[in-house]
Amino acid sequence: MNDRSQRLKLAARVALFMVACAAVLAFAGPVANRFGDLEPALRIGLVTSVVTLCLTALFVRWDGVGLDSVGAMPTTDSPVRVIIGFLIGAVLVALHVSIEAFVGQVQWTRSTSVGSGDAATMLITYLLLASREELAFHGYPLRRLQSAFGLWPAQLAVALVFAAEHAVGGTTWPQALAGAGVGSLLFGMAALATRGLAVPIGIHAAWNFGDWMHGGKGPGGLWDPIGGYGYSSHAGRAAMIGYVVIMLSATLVFWLWHRRLTPTSAMSDQTPGGAADIPPPLP
Repeated sequence: MNDRSQRLKLAARVALFMVACAAVLAFAGPVANRFGDLEPALRIGLVTSVVTLCLTALFVRWDGVGLDSVGAMPTTDSPVRVIIGFLIGAVLVALHVSIEAFVGQVQWTRSTSVGSGDAATMLITYLLLASREELAFHGYPLRRLQSAFGLWPAQLAVALVFAAEHAVGGTTWPQALAGAGVGSLLFGMAALATRGLAVPIGIHAAWNFGDWMHGGKGPGGLWDPIGGYGYSSHAGRAAMIGYVVIMLSATLVFWLWHRRLTPTSAMSDQTPGGAADIPPPLP
């Protein structure tokens, strides 16, 4: 896709897709309320993930490609890949908690108000929310931008929009860029290296679920930080620096994997619009 006008048209379609996904998220609350027996976040995750998948199917049809070309086609291997991704994410969470405990000197105590049923509900919720975000950012948008502009321009563009969505949701811009933006690089690289969304969905869900479990998302987790949720500035810096180091290190690993599995002549970060849309099969 070397024609400039075609690449700009594709970028415009990607922008339209992202706007549509944002609109779905904005209006998901009233629609999700129809599922009155479910938790609010779980309702939103269910509705938005289904609608975002439908939007993906619509846009790939518009582009004349298939769901498999953007990593959104479920296969018989998808559940196993989600589990593999979840295990990878759990390891990353464990590393982050270790840094918080050692460098930030944070300790936790078991919450008496949250049980295993709550944990199961939150696990399903984070799986659904991760599915929605991976479809909305690292499926159609990332893969189509990669085909037109190359790997890293696509990665950075998607990461910026991903951070912007979190900033609109109430996160400060520095936190959104260092948090969601850096996380997006990992999830996107995992999607490109594995040629699908199952592994990044697992990593993403495990990270958010693990963050919730140890109180990273405020009250309501399985463990509460001793001394409350107002981490000291020292602990907060340790947590953020540890997060960035862990995420970028994992991104590097997936990038190296991607390079190993992709022929040099088809590397999308060297040849925008090249043959990287058709990578070699996984071993």
